[in-house]
Order: sequence, then structure tokens, then C-alpha cells
Amino acid sequence: MRERDDMTFPFAEYQRRINELRARMAERLLDAVIISDAENILYLTDYQTTGYSFFQALVVPLEGEPFMVTRKLEESNVIHRTWVEITRPFPDTGDAIQMLISSLVEFGLAGKTIGYERNSYYFNAYHQDVFRTSFVRSRLMDCFGIVEQSRICKSQYELDVMKKAAFATKAGMQAGLDAVQAGVTENEIGGEISRAMFAAGGEIPSVMPYVTSGPRTMIGHASWEGRTVQPGEHVFIEVAGSYRKYHTAMMRTAICGEISDSMYEAQEVMKKALNWLQSELRPGVTVSDVDRMVRSILHENKVGARLITRSGYSIGIAFPPSWDEGYILSLNQGQSDILKPGMTFHIIPWLWGVDGDKTCGISDTFYITEDGCGSFFQDFERDFVVKPDASKAVGDKSVTSITAPKSPITEDKKVEKSVKKAK
Repeated sequence: MRERDDMTFPFAEYQRRINELRARMAERLLDAVIISDAENILYLTDYQTTGYSFFQALVVPLEGEPFMVTRKLEESNVIHRTWVEITRPFPDTGDAIQMLISSLVEFGLAGKTIGYERNSYYFNAYHQDVFRTSFVRSRLMDCFGIVEQSRICKSQYELDVMKKAAFATKAGMQAGLDAVQAGVTENEIGGEISRAMFAAGGEIPSVMPYVTSGPRTMIGHASWEGRTVQPGEHVFIEVAGSYRKYHTAMMRTAICGEISDSMYEAQEVMKKALNWLQSELRPGVTVSDVDRMVRSILHENKVGARLITRSGYSIGIAFPPSWDEGYILSLNQGQSDILKPGMTFHIIPWLWGVDGDKTCGISDTFYITEDGCGSFFQDFERDFVVKPDASKAVGDKSVTSITAPKSPITEDKKVEKSVKKAK
């Protein structure tokens, strides 16, 4: 391992992560592991690239120096970003799996017990078939989840980085809410979110923000498609800011006109769920308990709405196609996992089908402490943002957005402007 001081975290943090991985390898009698999941490679080495469509892997032996197999172009990311000293790159015309196999043989791992991530997005079925049929000299074992066992509880270093992601999330959401007016397009709102998020020091998230208006809010995972917001409609926004591939996310809702009784009730029941959870979440509570709490409160609504998904998911490191760590842990019924300090969750008590034709949301990203939980967005208003009726508003389509302070990432300042109802 090559010690350096220009990585996201101190060198000692990466040493700790590798040592934890090797301890689990020893427990499972593994001589080496092949880590192909992009999030796990970043967690262990600080390596990242948008070129993950090509095969890449970090090989960690129980003893000896780890090495990486990557496309030749991506070798530069190993050299300039990580502590990894040994690489075995393959050209675009080469065979990635044969390079992996020849490297395993070169470093004396043929005939050993080797783990690989069978459920990784980035080690496709074809490559796995080739690997298993070509490398018959070793015992190959599925080790999926061996790194995630460490990732699920964030260190203080990681929580500090997530605060920087939260700064970008808040900046983007504030700008998006400010941009909402009858007559603007969803694209204009999305543009303001993106501008503010990046100006605040945020980096490219694994998924861009979701912005839908009116009847389009009933479409799952839809985003801007040029629709113009109409008077009296509501706009649903979900934003995940990112810093060094760590994410925090939130949902908010804006209304162009008066807030109806049903939308007000939806707002209040979602706020009640978040407030209750923030007071009750603590180490020892089970995932199933959390999900039950959310659903029991949301079930109280009298506006015909439902929670049709999980009630939350782990969040942290993410590459496309998602910004969550829900495959590690999601808040669902029947799961006995217990909350532990350092866990981070996007809690989503959103409501689908208000009055039969509206979806709205208020959400938060919580982190579990030694005796409770905290919010990355404690200083951000949860109420729906209500904009003046179009007939009473000024006729232009000007967009008011926040101006991010200078160097927000290094100074770790807070977004000072809170969301308020327009007078």
C-alpha cells in the first residue's frame, strides 16, 4: 500500500477498511477476494471512474499486496487517486477476464479459495461464466456482502463527507423550490436545482434530481420532460446531492396557489411520521419496527393516499443506476436487522394517490447516534412551499435561487436561507 495524503480520507482509514475485510476473509477461509462492485472498490481504495461499463476489479489476498485489473485508460485513476501500487491493465482489444485469470496465477493464487461478488452489477453473467469455466484450478466462492458489512455503519470521516453532500442537497432543493411558479417548465426547475447543487460544491450524483408536476407526479421515478407547470398544480422534487460519491437525499413539495385541505393533511401526516421517527430511532430498534412506525402513522391519512414502497433505505456511496444502498439494507417488514451507530437512512414517508391523482413527499436523511438519531437537514423547512396564485403573481417568469457561499465544502457552512411560504 502506497501512503499518500491526497485521498478523500486519511490513509489510516483505508488501512482500517482493508484490515476489516481481511479479518472477514479469514473467518470465511478465503485466501483472496475479487471485488468488482464499483462502490466497494471506492470504499476500499478511493478509486472512481465513469468507465465502470468495462470490467474492473480489486484483488485483495489474505497476505500480500492487493492489485487491480482495469481497462488501460482507467489505470490512470488507480495511479492518481488510490493507494494501490500494482495494476494489470488490459487494452480495449484485450480480454478482461483472461487478464484477471493470468494475474491470479502470477500472484500465486491458483489453487486457492477465492471469493468473488456474484451479485455485483459490474461482474456480468457472461464474464462470470467465462471466469468459472476458465479458472478451474481454484475453489470459487460467492463473497457478496463481505465489504458491505463494513459500509453499513459510517465512520465519523464518512459522516463528515455526507454533511458536504447534504450542503449540496439543500442548495439544490432550495433553488428548485424557489424556481417553482405556474408557467415555468419542469426543465427550468431541474436546471436551477442542478446549477445550485454544483455551485455549492456538489459533484455529479449517481441519479439526477426528480422533478414532476401535476398529474405526472403519479409516475414513479419520472423527472423533467418539458411540461409547463399550471396554476393550482403542485410540484414534487427529490434531490440527492453528492460529494466524493457519498449521497444524501430529500423530498419536498411546492404548490402553485392555495393549499387544499387534502394536501394540508398529507403534509401534516408526513411531518408527523418524520418527527416521530426522529424521536424514536436509536440503536437496538429493528428495521421492521421502523417500517411499522412509518406505516402506522401514514395509515391515519383520510385523503386516500398510500405508501406503496419501502419506508426508507440505507444511503451513502453510490454509482449509477441508483443513489441508495438499499441492496445492503432497506426498511421493510419482516427484517430483524437492528439499528447501530453510524447507520444512515433516507426515510421516505411519501404519499401516493392523494385525492386519487397526486403524489407528494417530505423526506429526510437520518444518521443513527450512540443514543438516538440526527438529521442532515435539521435546518431545512419541511412544510410544503405555497406560491401565490398565478392570477395574483407578477407576470414574469424570473427565477429566484440561493447564492451559495464561497468554498462551502472547505468551510462546511450551512445554507442560511430556509424554505418559507410565500406571502
